Amino acid sequence: MAVFKPFNAIRPQASLAKEVASKPYDVLDSQEAKKEADGNPYSFLRVIKPEIELSSDTDPYSDGVYEKGRENFLNLCKEEVFLRDPQRSFYLYRLTMNGRSQCGLVGCCEYQEYYDGKIKKHELTRTAKENDRVRHVECLNANAEPVFFSYRGVPSINEFVETVLRKAPVYDFEADDGVRHELWSISKPEDLSFLENAFVGVPDLYVADGHHRTAAAARVGQKRKDSNISHEGTEEYNFFMAVLFPDDQLEIFDYNRVVKDLNGLSPADFLRALGDDFAIRPSEQSCPRPAKLRDFSLYLDGSWYELTALTQSALAGSPVGDLDVTLLSEKVLGPILGITDLRKDNRIDFVGGIRGLKELELRVDSGEMAAAFALYPVSMEQLLTIADAGEIMPPKTTWFEPKLRSGLFVHDLE
Repeated sequence: MAVFKPFNAIRPQASLAKEVASKPYDVLDSQEAKKEADGNPYSFLRVIKPEIELSSDTDPYSDGVYEKGRENFLNLCKEEVFLRDPQRSFYLYRLTMNGRSQCGLVGCCEYQEYYDGKIKKHELTRTAKENDRVRHVECLNANAEPVFFSYRGVPSINEFVETVLRKAPVYDFEADDGVRHELWSISKPEDLSFLENAFVGVPDLYVADGHHRTAAAARVGQKRKDSNISHEGTEEYNFFMAVLFPDDQLEIFDYNRVVKDLNGLSPADFLRALGDDFAIRPSEQSCPRPAKLRDFSLYLDGSWYELTALTQSALAGSPVGDLDVTLLSEKVLGPILGITDLRKDNRIDFVGGIRGLKELELRVDSGEMAAAFALYPVSMEQLLTIADAGEIMPPKTTWFEPKLRSGLFVHDLE
C-alpha cells in the first residue's frame, strides 16, 4: 500500500505563479540561477538557491546561505505573494511540452515507506548533496520542492483525473522554455477520501527524479521522530511533498556520454578496438540518433559512426546488465578507455538528451572532449524492473522532461 495524504499547501497567488515558478535547484548552477532570477524579485530561485543574493565568494553550504533562503521565503509570505490554503487538499499538476502532456497528483508521502522499501529508488545518492538538502529543509522548516514519483497506472485514478481536468485550473501559464503548467485544487472531502483510498491499493511508488530530496526528507522525518518523546506518527514531519505520475505518461530522454581522451589511442586504433564488440558503420546522417536498444552513435574526429552491439547483455541475469549504459561501460569505457568509476572520474561527462546531439558535436569540436557517445533512452519499464529488483542504475542514466517547476506549492513541516 502507498500512503498519500492531502496537505495545506503554501502557494503563490495565481497572478504571480509564472513569476514565482522556477527551474529546480539542481538544474542550474549558481551563476545560471543568478542570471535567470535577475530582475524578478519573486523568483523561487531566491529560496532554493539563495546564494545568488550573496557575494560570489560565499560558500554555498554556509549557514548564511540557508538562512537567506528562509528569510526570502518568509518575506514572500509576508508580502502575500504566497498564501496558505485554508483546507487540506490534493492538487493535479499537468505539464505539456511539444504537444505531450503528463498529469501528476500532488500530495504527501510518508517518509517511513522510503526506509521500508515501499518507495523504491534506482540511483545512489551522494552524502554531500543529501546533507545540503537536509539543511535546507531544516532551516526552512518545509519541503520547498516536490519530488517526482511514478507508479504503475490505475484505471480508477485515471478516470478521476479526467473529471478534474474538465474544470478550470487555478494556474495556467507557459514558462519561458515553452512548457505549459496547469494546476487544479482538489479539496472536496469525498474526493480526498477517494484518492487516499485509491493509493492504498498501489503497491509501490518509484523515485523518478529527486533521489537526494527524498533521502533528505526521510532523514529529517526520522530525526524529528527520534527527538520527539511524544511522537504519534501523525505529525506533519512524517510526510513530505511529492508529485505522482502514472508510468505510462512519462518519457525518459537519452543521457549521453562525452570523454576527454582516448586513453592514448589514435582515433583509428580506437575504432579498431571497438570492432571487437560492435558492428561499425560510417553514418550518412548528421547527428544520427540511435533507433533502438543496442544501437549507439559515436562522434569522433569530426565524423559520426553508427554502432550496433554484437552481444545483447553486459551482465547476464541482471536487469541493470540489460541497460545500454552498462554495456557501454563494460565493453568500452572500462576496458578500452580505462574509465571505471563514473561518479569520480573527471575524464567523462554527461549530456542530457534535451540538449540535442549537436551539443555532443560542439563539445568534441571545441577540443574539450575527444569523443561522444549517444545512447537510446532507457524505458520506464526498465526503470521499474530495476527498482523492483532492488538494483541500482549507473549514474546519469535517466533524464526526465519536462521538469517540475519549483515554487508552485510548499509543504510546511509544522
